[in-house]
Amino acid sequence: MENQLAKSTEERTFQYQDSLPSLPVPSLEESLKKYLESVKPFANEEEYKNTEAIVWKFQNGIGEKLQQKLLQRAKGKRNWLEEWWLNVSYLDVRIPSQLNVNFGGPASHSEHYWPPKEGTQLERGSISLWHNLNYWQLLRKEKLAVEKIGNTPLDMNQFRMLFSTCKIPGITRDSIINYFRTESEGHSPSHLAVLCRGRVFVFDVMHEGYLMTAPEIQRQLTYIQKKCHSEPDGPGVAALTTEERTRWAKAREYLISLNPENLTMLEKIQSSLLVFCLDDDSPHVTPEDYSQVSAKILNGDPTVRWGDKSYNLIAFSNGVFGSNCDHAPFDAMVLVKVCYYVDENILENEGRWKGSEKVRDIPVPEELVFTVDEKVLNDINQAKAQYFKQASDLQLVVYAFTSFGKKLTKEKQLHPDTFIQLALQLAYYRLHGRPGCCYETAMTRLFYHGRTETVRPCTVEAVNWCQSMQNPSTSLLERQHMMLEAFAKHSKMMKDCSTGKGFDRHLLGLSLIAKEEGLPVPELFTDPLFSRSGGGGNFVLSTSLVGYLRVQGVMAPMVHNGYGFFYHIRDDRFVVSCSAWKSCPETDAEKLVQQVFHAFHDMMQLMEMPHL
Repeated sequence: MENQLAKSTEERTFQYQDSLPSLPVPSLEESLKKYLESVKPFANEEEYKNTEAIVWKFQNGIGEKLQQKLLQRAKGKRNWLEEWWLNVSYLDVRIPSQLNVNFGGPASHSEHYWPPKEGTQLERGSISLWHNLNYWQLLRKEKLAVEKIGNTPLDMNQFRMLFSTCKIPGITRDSIINYFRTESEGHSPSHLAVLCRGRVFVFDVMHEGYLMTAPEIQRQLTYIQKKCHSEPDGPGVAALTTEERTRWAKAREYLISLNPENLTMLEKIQSSLLVFCLDDDSPHVTPEDYSQVSAKILNGDPTVRWGDKSYNLIAFSNGVFGSNCDHAPFDAMVLVKVCYYVDENILENEGRWKGSEKVRDIPVPEELVFTVDEKVLNDINQAKAQYFKQASDLQLVVYAFTSFGKKLTKEKQLHPDTFIQLALQLAYYRLHGRPGCCYETAMTRLFYHGRTETVRPCTVEAVNWCQSMQNPSTSLLERQHMMLEAFAKHSKMMKDCSTGKGFDRHLLGLSLIAKEEGLPVPELFTDPLFSRSGGGGNFVLSTSLVGYLRVQGVMAPMVHNGYGFFYHIRDDRFVVSCSAWKSCPETDAEKLVQQVFHAFHDMMQLMEMPHL
């Protein structure tokens, strides 16, 4: 009885899902007021007056009608945005997703027990996999702690999408298939897919009802590697996932038409727990410089990544690790949590396997040999060619700033996230001589199936401060005052956005209602200031805080003349990644990061001043 009582008080991972509040629809007047404020840094007086008139007309005309229809929609759904967001941001997008949409990141094991070392790929790989599989078991048993802000539970739905999830290409719209089930819901797939030298293998991680040990997993990986290293390379079907989405959909349909067995094999990859990628590269990495390994994670060998998989775990030849994930089913925080869990366990066990060395008699992995013809091989070659062309255009730097970190910013009563965002605004302003429209991710997981909202850090207050920093006649006290005003503004916006009071997703909803009703596109969305200020996915700076754990993230820019800027915060350092396209003559990721580091010092100097 006591035991039963203990069980019933233990929180289950998904137990609060049914009681989370619905995503609210913000007030039209409030959203339009915030929108107007956000376009100010990008307009002269005449342009601003023009936009003001457009907004007023929208608010008192078609906007009000669309708002009513949106409120109507929200009555019938716990999250009015969910399906729309998935389609518009991910599933309807036709450009290749592996380089443009996927996110990834290097594992931080190399900072402690697993520095780069040849000959360790399989042993370390099996230990990393074992910890990942334990995390999968915690999820299946719903023993993963519910994340909370204070005592308020957050939506945990995205964690269902980490394992056994895959995007399927469609001619006009992709879809997501999720095979994961908790133990109480029933059967869940328990096999891994392993990619090596253009070939695909699968094996079950459960044997006679128990999870394989690390030495048992290592035996399976050794079998695969030996086979691949002593025989010719496979066709590299995985490279097709890097294609433009409609082309991949057609290539996939053709592949299935060749032999129904091909579909069975595709389904085995789709339903696998994760894809383990045995990569022959040995990228350079140090605790201060993650650039090369991060680049390889985003734009490495396309035959050993399944671009549509929610989780590719990459093992490089020198025992360095990383992950590459499709962004459609979840946001980066889910990956951050599993990566941190694995890293903590590797750290606790000093990088070693401390369990039984006994290896049971386990069936060898099964190879998935696709039926291919000249057309498929030609499709694969074409996919590789377009992928390598774009991959070679990506510039990526990932550096640690080690002069100070969260500890010092907190001492100065500055929020470290805002500190980095304002440094980025100043860096962009100094490098490009103008304000940079910026997207920062805010989390809306306080609501049912909530994902993200846009914070726009390029505020009037931020720009005023940037100008003051470049104006020699402004006193240090004035600069400090303006900086603190910009800090306060940013904090308020972040709070609003996290509590359902942002405006970007709201405006998206209104534009989609108009589209669904077959109405002409309202002028608000065709006004040049709408896209110049970032609307419609035109943010020059696409940014996100990856968190306060030892996990870094990387992603491509949102637009051709932009940057992807991601960072994590530790007590003694800030680790930042910055991407740009080499073919854009005006952007340079290396220069922007150096300007950001310069800004960190300048801002800290301002705080050495006595407060006003």
